[in-house]
Amino acid sequence: MLNAVDQALVGDLTGGPSPKQRRALAKIITLLESTRLDHRKRADDVLNTLLPKTGKSFRLGISGVPGVGKSTLIETLGLYLIEKGHRVAVLAIDPSSSLSGGSILGDKTRMERLSVLENAFIRPSPSSGTLGGVAEKTREALLVAEAAGFDVVIVETVGVGQSEITVAGMTDMFVLLQLPNAGDDLQAIKKGVMEIADLIVINKVDIDPDAAMRAQLFITSSLRLLGFQGNPDHASHPAEHWHPIVMRLSALQGNGVPELWEKIQQFEALQKANGEFDARRKKQSGSWMWDRIDAGLKNAFANNVAVQELLPSLSAAVNQGTIAPSVAARRLLETMGHEFF
Repeated sequence: MLNAVDQALVGDLTGGPSPKQRRALAKIITLLESTRLDHRKRADDVLNTLLPKTGKSFRLGISGVPGVGKSTLIETLGLYLIEKGHRVAVLAIDPSSSLSGGSILGDKTRMERLSVLENAFIRPSPSSGTLGGVAEKTREALLVAEAAGFDVVIVETVGVGQSEITVAGMTDMFVLLQLPNAGDDLQAIKKGVMEIADLIVINKVDIDPDAAMRAQLFITSSLRLLGFQGNPDHASHPAEHWHPIVMRLSALQGNGVPELWEKIQQFEALQKANGEFDARRKKQSGSWMWDRIDAGLKNAFANNVAVQELLPSLSAAVNQGTIAPSVAARRLLETMGHEFF
């Protein structure tokens, strides 16, 4: 049951484009990101209330190493889409310092032209130690942006490593950005990331067109090899399934951005026609539930009184080498009244 404040926020959020809607969207995401127990309960009620209005956007994940031009591409693409009548929300994830825990949250500064438009919304959030290149509440924020009527929601990750691929598990399409001169060929084809990318974009083609062409040819041939080895059923590249492609563009100059959007639309149309679009979203919802269960169990373990009493002595014993880490872990888990591994 929503209180009066949250009812007003939901009303402003779903009332159409306006300054009130942007404030309501920001406030609801802040509520979702709060760690206070009473705020979490309020956020759950708000999210359930908004759920019927979600699911109508196209969710686009964009990742790549720092400096590849993610923010520039997102701004250029966002401006292009708004000119075509779309409303664009950007959920940008900034890395949190392992020392101070702070984040710069400078994406609004990097997307200065896009951030001032009424049909755009940019929300930088700290990763806060969450693995996978995204923030803990990115999925919830995505749903709220959809409920506000943004029909394209872009999730920008902190910068991809081979394990930072969670964004592919919450979006409809995963785009991986590459640089024309990013090291040797083996560095350009990180197998774990490449296998889940739906589209690979060679950015900054204006800097070195020849290097961009070579990178495109190499990655294209490598993707075909991955298709043969990774999924024998798709080795013949049947037309009813999408097969990752590689393209070149210059986000700074805007060259290739219309073609990028055309490829995204082709992907969406094909995925919806063969049923993989809905199947992907259903699978993501199930994975999201289990992710939250894992996080909840970890939180419950850390706050358990018996665990807190035993933890200092067992940690000291592990550090001194008098007890195996696996044995210490088992004893801590057993204090919660269950047997584990």
